[in-house]
Amino acid sequence: MTSPRFRFVPVMDHEVHVTEWGDPANPALIMSHGLARTGRDFDELAAALSDSYHVLCPDMIGRGLSSWSRDPEAEYSVEYYAGIATDMMDLCQIERATWLGTSLGGMIGMRLASGHDADRIEALIVNDISPELPTPAVDRILSYVGTLPRFDSFTEGEAWLRKTYAPFGPAKDLFWQRMARSSLRRCGDGRLTLHYDPRITVQFTASAHELSTWDHWARITAPTHVLRGTLSDLLLPDAAARMQASGPRPRITEFADCGHAPNLSNPEDIRLLREILTELRQ
Repeated sequence: MTSPRFRFVPVMDHEVHVTEWGDPANPALIMSHGLARTGRDFDELAAALSDSYHVLCPDMIGRGLSSWSRDPEAEYSVEYYAGIATDMMDLCQIERATWLGTSLGGMIGMRLASGHDADRIEALIVNDISPELPTPAVDRILSYVGTLPRFDSFTEGEAWLRKTYAPFGPAKDLFWQRMARSSLRRCGDGRLTLHYDPRITVQFTASAHELSTWDHWARITAPTHVLRGTLSDLLLPDAAARMQASGPRPRITEFADCGHAPNLSNPEDIRLLREILTELRQ
């Protein structure tokens, strides 16, 4: 696997940790993770695509190695994350980029592609999220994200991650092992927990207006492609059909045996993403 580089980018009074792959002279591709995840989730995909792209995988604030917010209600929101993203692009000297976002990362991408910085999004890939979030799915996510679990060992933590994120679909053991290494941190008592601020869930109450954004979707003009797990409870068939018939009118690719959200780490996934990226950038 191609080796990544790591850096901390000072953005809006935060330190944003970025995992970086490939030659900066290549077209920029930003991969943005889900609600309680980190940029390291994309390691396999980023390494493979780094032969053609300059890939950046940031940990959004409150996750991974990035700083946590002192004002969660104001800063743990899609609008604020979009500001983080554009400032990160400025500091990394990236004028335009293709954006691939999983779940929350897709929501950030949709906000960027529909706002005043829309011209900076060359193309958009949305992984298993829609402009409208079903309440039962949100409740399911909040049931495990809002309270940090504790583990006595990495083995126990990895087993929890495999079970909780089983909807990611089939993945190699190396994916889950690396996910555990990049997701777990030691607590003061020596036990382990997950590498995020549990207050990130405040966005579902303090920024509830961001949970239905069809008006933003209608304004997107960038070439767009939507990915969906066939078993997803976040991107339901009716919402996918509405996305396909409005706004950027994207093609939709479905992943069998996946719920929310396809992990995009398998060789066949990577081949597919290469094809989609080529198509979007033509």
